[in-house]
Amino acid sequence: MGTKWSLTIDCAQPAKLAVFWALALGYTEKPAPAGFGSWEEWFAHHGVPEDEWDQGAYLSDPDGEGPGLSFQQVPESKAAKNRLHLDVQAGGGRETPWEERWPRVVDAMERLIAAGATVVHEEALGGRPDHLVMADPEGNEFCLL
Repeated sequence: MGTKWSLTIDCAQPAKLAVFWALALGYTEKPAPAGFGSWEEWFAHHGVPEDEWDQGAYLSDPDGEGPGLSFQQVPESKAAKNRLHLDVQAGGGRETPWEERWPRVVDAMERLIAAGATVVHEEALGGRPDHLVMADPEGNEFCLL
């Protein structure tokens, strides 16, 4: 078994970006740690100042298999291309036949555009669309395949 890990995304609006990524990945809001009825209780217990309670948001895979995602408010905006990005395999990934995969990718693209994403460009492979490079509402790039 490998080391358990999670991913933290720096952003301006953690709650808003968490809603987008929950939709994109089928994730849900991460429950408060054991022994606490809410994140607010956990924050208060650990002495986090109340004016900082909205500076983060947390998602988890409802099946408990994928990594956790945290969204952390930072003062600066995104300035350059991501050095790390997610491949959202909404179509089932490249092992799924293109005729099945591509309509799923298009459906996911439409849903994510409605949630604030943009298409950066479409990549072709073998003369037909292969995947989309998209950006979330704060401009973080990801691939949809």
